[in-house]
Amino acid sequence: MKLREIAHSRTGDKGNTLNVSVICHDPKHYAHLCAELTSERVKAWLGNVVHGRVTRYELPKLAALNFVLGNALGGGVTRSLALDAHGKSVSSALLDIQIAEPDWSKDA
Repeated sequence: MKLREIAHSRTGDKGNTLNVSVICHDPKHYAHLCAELTSERVKAWLGNVVHGRVTRYELPKLAALNFVLGNALGGGVTRSLALDAHGKSVSSALLDIQIAEPDWSKDA
């Protein structure tokens, strides 16, 4: 299944650094999200865009993960020639990653 089936995302940028938050639609999927979406998987999935370090921060009270993506914006908004210099489409691309289905029986 695609990540977007259990989560949505938000982005923010500062210079050449991009923040992508992935937020569960339902908090009961947070543990599954943490198991499936590691910094390494995000780096591998977005490797053609993210040329720096990927750091993951866990936000359990929000049922969310925040990823700080270094060297991801082609030098930043004022320097990049990219069509999406703010990196908003990166969050959508991340939501296309394939993850294992959660154990839906735990929902009952």
